[in-house]
Amino acid sequence: MNDGSAPDGRSTSQVGRGRRWALAGLMAGATAAMGAFAANAHGTGGPMGFGAHGGWYGDMDPAAMGKRIDAMVAFRLADIDATPEQRERIAAIVKAAAADMRTIREQMRNARRQSMELLAAPTIDRAALEKLRVDQIQLGDSASRRMLQAMMDSAEVLNPEQRAKLIERWQRHAPRN
Repeated sequence: MNDGSAPDGRSTSQVGRGRRWALAGLMAGATAAMGAFAANAHGTGGPMGFGAHGGWYGDMDPAAMGKRIDAMVAFRLADIDATPEQRERIAAIVKAAAADMRTIREQMRNARRQSMELLAAPTIDRAALEKLRVDQIQLGDSASRRMLQAMMDSAEVLNPEQRAKLIERWQRHAPRN
C-alpha cells in the first residue's frame, strides 16, 4: 500500500514505532538477563544481593552460574514459543557474555583497589588517578559494548513474532512513566 498504512490499518509511522519499541524491549529483556553482571561489574551494592557481597553471580562457580542462566532464559522465553534450540542458543550467548563480564568485573574491582591505594597515599598522585579514571571509563564502555553485542545476538535468534511477543510481555510488566 502506498497510502501510508500497513495491511492491518496502522500507519507506517506506527509500524516503525512498534518495531523500535520491539527492539527496545528485547534489549531491555536481554539487559535484565545480564543485569546482575552489570551491577557487579560496577561494584555497586543494591537490592536482592547485588554488589557488596558477591551479588547473584559475583563469585558463583561457572556450573552454578550456567544453571542460573538456563533458568533465567527459560523464564524470559516461556511465553513466546521459543524452541529448545533457540533457548539453548540464547543461553550460550548469555553464558559467553557472563564470562566476559566476569573478567571485566575483576578488572574494575582491581581498579577500585588501586584508586583506594592512591587516595590513601601520603601524596595524592593526580596523574595516576586520572589515568585510572580513564581506564575505568574504557572498562565501562567495554562492558556496555559486550552487553549490546549479546542483546543483538540474542535478538537474531528469535523471529520477528517472538520478539514482538517478548516486547509485549515486557511492556505489560514495565513501570509506566
